[in-house]
Amino acid sequence: MSQKTYDDVVSEMECRRAKALAMGGEEKLAKRKAAGYLNARERLAYVLDADSFLETGLFSSSSVVPQDRDRTPADGKITGFGRIDGREIAIVANDFTVKGASSSLTNMKKIGHMKRVATDRGLPLVLLGESSGARMPDNMGAQGMGTLLGNDPTQYLRDRKTPWVSALLGPCYGSSALYACMSDFVVMRKGASMGVSSPRLVAMATGEKLDAEELCGWRLHAEVTGLVDAVVESDEEALDTVRRFLSYMPAHHNEPPPIAAVPAGSEAEAETVGDLLPASRTRGYDARRVIDRVVDRDSMFELKPALGKSAVTALGRIAGRTVGMIANNPMFKGGALDVPACEKITSFLVLCDSYNIPLVMLVDTPGFLIGGEAERQGAPGKIINFMNALQLCTVPKLSVIMRKTYGQAYLNMGGGRNSDEVAAWPTAEVSFMDPRFAVEVVASADADEEERARIEAQMERESAVWGIAGNYGVQYVIRPEETRAWLERMLSVHCTRLRGGVGEHRLATWPTSF
Repeated sequence: MSQKTYDDVVSEMECRRAKALAMGGEEKLAKRKAAGYLNARERLAYVLDADSFLETGLFSSSSVVPQDRDRTPADGKITGFGRIDGREIAIVANDFTVKGASSSLTNMKKIGHMKRVATDRGLPLVLLGESSGARMPDNMGAQGMGTLLGNDPTQYLRDRKTPWVSALLGPCYGSSALYACMSDFVVMRKGASMGVSSPRLVAMATGEKLDAEELCGWRLHAEVTGLVDAVVESDEEALDTVRRFLSYMPAHHNEPPPIAAVPAGSEAEAETVGDLLPASRTRGYDARRVIDRVVDRDSMFELKPALGKSAVTALGRIAGRTVGMIANNPMFKGGALDVPACEKITSFLVLCDSYNIPLVMLVDTPGFLIGGEAERQGAPGKIINFMNALQLCTVPKLSVIMRKTYGQAYLNMGGGRNSDEVAAWPTAEVSFMDPRFAVEVVASADADEEERARIEAQMERESAVWGIAGNYGVQYVIRPEETRAWLERMLSVHCTRLRGGVGEHRLATWPTSF
């Protein structure tokens, strides 16, 4: 090949590169910027370490409709490898300026490649969602269906070998929605939407006229469906949240999470944790403040805060080690576990067991929320799902009974040898039910107030921690200020080197959405 011919080829390559990097064109990019939204390549530059992105498929384009080949740069989905905090990841960024990032034969091959490499090589997968769904007419007709759908038997397989993270940053239909529902963590920007179909298609098919926010906006998914773990105000905040979540995670399921430096003052804050509990056992308090003082300073990272508020699920660190914190929260419903709380905890157990994250349960609950609505929501099934997931966990499980734990909830929150170690504060009360209600069951119908008070006082004495400590139902009674030190030591004991800090992952194929 002559030098001139080679120069011509290189010139063509650079022209094609410039066209691909221009995405959907200046007008569409300017419109996004004016609306305050980053474009797909800006999102990649923001979330990844500087100069670490290696793009795969830069020169790809539509391969079904000939006239689309020159107007579908990167085919609307930008894929490649990058680094976050120095660790390699696989990443997909939907480019809404190119045919609404709709799914086609070429770009689904690109996503399939990223999934395979991430799974086979042990890389986290990050999905930056914003897509309109299937591309028409590519997917229409028998040939379109035979070409595009069902040719990858693992397309919707989720076996949690590496962490998946989704950010919902605009309209998310089709692949963006489906992959988010398979992800381990989902952050949603206010104003974004995620659904099976767009409002327009819903209106055509059902006559139901709803805007995107009403149909499938952030409030629905944060407060009702539980499909979203965090809600933020901007693209930048969403991408910061992606980075923070990954900082708690191992790169893959066959290694423990990374160890972080311990911020100064963490131990001092833990010594004041007992000050947070009211003297009266019937008064509420915010369990998130307890978690915040027990874990390393500024390490608490709550998941699904708007769902099932009578329970708190949060990642954190103790002595630099990632832990999964589960706490009953008496600030809401007195800490009674309702169906959404059970679902939230079950989902969190799956996350922690899949990625070798030890579990810490801070217990203060009167039991499960009962009543007609609970039964209509299938409470018995949700309770036993929670219990089954807990017993399948092979990561270390530690429980601290702070104030009260009654009935079946005692088992669900780690009692009865459902934790590797159980400690209790001297304030702990353990029984089948609250003594106030038990009196009504035990006392005869003609018992006077004095007799009822005597029975209740006796039951309260029998509920004190010393009975269960005496029969080794709890292994330790500790002061509140000793909690962090006890947890640190128990994590050292149970996160042994025998398996390199890696569990058996018996929850890895648990359904991804409840």
